[in-house]
Amino acid sequence: LTVFKHTAATDTWSYFTDLTTLPATATYAQASALTPVIPDGVDQITFGVSISADGTLTTDDYSLVDTSPTNLVVNPSLEDQSNGFPVCFEKSGWGTSNVTYTSVTGTAAHSGNYAEQITVSGLTSGDRKVLQLESSTCAPKVTAGHQYQASVWYESTTNSNALTVFKHTAATDTWSYFTDLTTLPATATYAQASALTPVIPDGVDQISFGVSIYADGTLTTDDYSLTDTNQQAPPPSCTASADVCAHGRWDVLSYPNTVRAIHSVMLNNGKVLLIAGSGNDPTAFAAGTFKTTLWDPVANSFTDIATPADMFCAGHVQLPNGNVLVMGGNKAYPAADGSHGYEGLKTSYVFNITTNAYQQTNDMNTGHWYPSATEMGNGDVLSLGGLNEAGQGTVETELFSNTSQAWLAHDSVPQTYNYWGLYPSMILMQDGRLFYTGSHVFGNQGPSGSGADIYDFAAKTITDIPGLQDPQERDQSAAVLLPPAQDQKVMIMGGGNVNTNVDANRYTDLIDLMAADPSYTPGPLLPQGKLELGNSATMTVTDPGVGTETGAMGKMYVSAVLMPDRKILETGGGLHNRADAVYESSIYDPATNSFQSVTPDPVERMYHSESFLLPDGRIVSVGSNPGDGSFDMRISVYSPPYMFASSRPKITSLASQTWAYGSTQRVTTDSAIVQAELIRPAAVTHSSDPNQRLVDLPITQNADGSYSLNLTSNPNLAPPGSYMLNVVRADHVPSTSVWVKVGS
Repeated sequence: LTVFKHTAATDTWSYFTDLTTLPATATYAQASALTPVIPDGVDQITFGVSISADGTLTTDDYSLVDTSPTNLVVNPSLEDQSNGFPVCFEKSGWGTSNVTYTSVTGTAAHSGNYAEQITVSGLTSGDRKVLQLESSTCAPKVTAGHQYQASVWYESTTNSNALTVFKHTAATDTWSYFTDLTTLPATATYAQASALTPVIPDGVDQISFGVSIYADGTLTTDDYSLTDTNQQAPPPSCTASADVCAHGRWDVLSYPNTVRAIHSVMLNNGKVLLIAGSGNDPTAFAAGTFKTTLWDPVANSFTDIATPADMFCAGHVQLPNGNVLVMGGNKAYPAADGSHGYEGLKTSYVFNITTNAYQQTNDMNTGHWYPSATEMGNGDVLSLGGLNEAGQGTVETELFSNTSQAWLAHDSVPQTYNYWGLYPSMILMQDGRLFYTGSHVFGNQGPSGSGADIYDFAAKTITDIPGLQDPQERDQSAAVLLPPAQDQKVMIMGGGNVNTNVDANRYTDLIDLMAADPSYTPGPLLPQGKLELGNSATMTVTDPGVGTETGAMGKMYVSAVLMPDRKILETGGGLHNRADAVYESSIYDPATNSFQSVTPDPVERMYHSESFLLPDGRIVSVGSNPGDGSFDMRISVYSPPYMFASSRPKITSLASQTWAYGSTQRVTTDSAIVQAELIRPAAVTHSSDPNQRLVDLPITQNADGSYSLNLTSNPNLAPPGSYMLNVVRADHVPSTSVWVKVGS
């Protein structure tokens, strides 16, 4: 779909752009795309479909419509000051600070006679801002399913600014925080802040926005604009059957895994590190047979890696340089005479992705079997929990310094001496604290009776978080930071208890970590699945509906994987401790807070199973280690419906693949997009990956058709390291990923 442009000053026609490429079709199909912003001096365009190969092309019913937007902001230039403050605007903010609001005039304004200035001093918490008045007549009205371009001109003496949006829910007539679209640097002269909102959720009928200042300084704003981009497109044509187009497809690969994959780590070279150690096999442990392999899912090949210790049930996480830190592991299996149980190693290694070899670091301060591993905003790694060298629950807090590439000594690390259990799921929050989600392994664990906590590592404080349903039955549940990370919302799914061996539950719980007093609230139940009992019978139970567990089959060992269309695949699980696989997969949509059942993985996935995202958008599931000691070596691959779209957007160029915090990055694509994001690659074991996150990249379309993407200035939202960059069309179809490195 090709466009030419006419330049009025020279009265010349020239090539403008190719809007999109079109597949062959035997029946009429509509080709539709948004042009780039028309450049200054261009007064006419002409377009048509180009055919660039032998064949036949037939066209009909041409249409070109002006999408020039209407500014929805009332009093956008702040010129109406009849009430002593800009009409239809209000003073807003929270926390503790001294603040003055001043209407500046003349040359201090960007345009017209007035601008609004905020001066903040003595700020210890919160922010201050000017917003459209949250009333039925002043706040801009919006349409669910649309996206809006928000912009404002500003000057600021501080880098601590954000373009912040609030939303109005019609059914409850309430206003609430929506999102921060982008962070803004200091500027001594007026600069335009502009970004695209997320898709407006159902039930939201108005939004209000402005620039937040959250540090001492001065902020001046003028010339507000909100325009409806209305880029929603019809669903893409699908190249598969109706069932596959609606539910996706699982494929079991023709070749097996070569190791008992207990740990799976997605590397920034597209390969997957699969670590077995002894693979839960005491015979292999006794023989000193420890295994790792490097799987190439494109070449369908495996490369054996020399493994120096039993990394079975170690912790692991990617470092900012792309290498993988592996901490602890298995020092001993339980003794036959009962004299000791499992014991943890204190050794640690870094897997070097350039040499494909393990390199030993200094030891941790004590042993850790089943430890957590969370990367902090400065690139350091915090590790908690597990069993020590004597087989006891360790209360040691361990910190790996990214600067020195070594574990710090005990006295150099703030200690709280709390036992966090085994594989406690610890999610880094936007303010640098950790959220213990309540998801863990093996029985009743966590320092609080409520099952969840906020842990301030630096201050050595732990705050109990209430609301988690059946907190002592969330063993081997899944916890995930919902997309985007900026919203700071977490969901926990399913779980059980291996000590009491109760039926696993179908509960989900949601929490907003940005709330003044965060608390879990119940979410929708996991969809009902199919249970195979000992491979001798198959039973289907009717879903009893949300809010009841009567007769329902839940699951532990459940996996949750972020997808580039901003939904989550949950898959795998079992009803009981290492037994009774539940065959069910579904896709959770945070925008609608609902699950859609999809085709289940045909392979049972229980204890010691993992699922993770590939750069092309598919999801892999490996492993399963039931109570009989067997291990399923099959590899399953799920292709979501977007994999079968007739076309997918493509990133055609990227100015840089190394991104500094707070920077703006320019990309070009082969079609119009409405979203861009970074997804942290997987480092998953025991169906848990607490470092998993999707970071929104607010976008602005440039005059040449390219897009500017804004990376957050907060490293706690996007800890340094490698990420998969995706762009998404208005029809929710994502691109294949391009790797970028965040931070220095």
